[in-house]
Amino acid sequence: MDKQGIIRTLEMFPYSRDEYWIITGSAMVLYGIKDKTHDIDMGCTSAMADQLVSEGYPYQLTESGNRSFKYGNDIEIFENWKCGTIEQIDGVPVVSIDGLIEMKQELGREKDFKDIALIKAFCER
Repeated sequence: MDKQGIIRTLEMFPYSRDEYWIITGSAMVLYGIKDKTHDIDMGCTSAMADQLVSEGYPYQLTESGNRSFKYGNDIEIFENWKCGTIEQIDGVPVVSIDGLIEMKQELGREKDFKDIALIKAFCER
């Protein structure tokens, strides 16, 4: 999914942009660091997570005890997962570059370290 695909999907997403923010690979696409991602990852407030539960969306608990949801085929939602601040890109709330690096460091996978290198190279341009 490219930047326009993410934006189009979020235009149809029925929740308030005050209650969620875009994270990880999707944030990298919105910043222009990567061209595409497989899905949209987002963090959300506890209020939005409660709403998802009340609407019947099943969830799993993360290691930190927060809830994670699959919303359709293209969206994964993680309760209260946020590092850094939230910025706006084309009207979409997105975790800051510093927060993105912090999240990638927390994940600690090989692909995340490669993404950190891409982020840093992007910031040096």
